[in-house]
Amino acid sequence: MPTTPCSAFCGRSPGRTTWLDIGAGAGRYALPLALAVREVVAVDPSAGMVDVLRELMREHGIANVRPVEGRWPPDTGGPLRVELGPDPCADVALIAHVGYDVEAIGPFLDAVEAAARRACVAVVMDRPPASRAEPVWLRVHQEPRAALPALPEFLELLRARGASPEVTMVEAEPHRYASQDELVAFLRRQLWIADGSEKERRFRDAFVELADETREGWGLRDQRALSIGVVTWRPG
Repeated sequence: MPTTPCSAFCGRSPGRTTWLDIGAGAGRYALPLALAVREVVAVDPSAGMVDVLRELMREHGIANVRPVEGRWPPDTGGPLRVELGPDPCADVALIAHVGYDVEAIGPFLDAVEAAARRACVAVVMDRPPASRAEPVWLRVHQEPRAALPALPEFLELLRARGASPEVTMVEAEPHRYASQDELVAFLRRQLWIADGSEKERRFRDAFVELADETREGWGLRDQRALSIGVVTWRPG
């Protein structure tokens, strides 16, 4: 993950900073961050993901990640709030690909900013992750999918809240799957179709036409690269 956008907020000694990774999952960001900072507090609502994170910490010999199970934002007096404490618990708060479908986004961001002493960072796609299934969605449901908010809306929201966000854009190639079954499973999760339905028949027909296999794996034809914004802003 690019670190330059945070340099103005974190000072010249990033190795002394602490990070809070909200929605950390199995540590996709928390583990590499831990190699460059003093501590990462990794919060995730899934006990299974927290267990995987702990296993990966042992596997890679990383001891400066503190996994915490809990749903964001923390409830007043709840276990997560007790674990993190009432004051800002890290120099930098990170949300990576979290928030596309958070309805109460205002209180969510209030808690993010309250947890950070120096900076907030968000990694957000310019289109929601589900947009990767749009070509198949149109064929199956025969109408466009209502898009969830993504980077443009997130930046507009931050500015409406009085922040002055800085953005660094990076490009990522469309994700390829290791097997046809993995691609089918991803698409079915996005399509919400029932077994044996007419829409499943349309899905099977569309898959034959739209899916392909390359040396990198299985994916959909003619998908463009994804634009991802690394957004930084000062809390409060």
